[in-house]
Amino acid sequence: MVQEEFLSPKEVTERYPMLGGVHALAERRWRGEGPTYIKTGRGRSGRVFYRRSEIEEYLSECTVIPRSAA
Repeated sequence: MVQEEFLSPKEVTERYPMLGGVHALAERRWRGEGPTYIKTGRGRSGRVFYRRSEIEEYLSECTVIPRSAA
């Protein structure tokens, strides 16, 4: 069984720079957009983590296939 990898917002932006910086991820969360995430508590005290598989799925959904390639 494969162990799920959880990433902090900083780790996400280091591994996937196309998603922007930590502040860009926070803004997406605030807007209710972007990849799904886990929050360990309420309010500002809760830590945020992303499943690596969810990041990969989000990026796949954002992939645009040009008409000429379809």
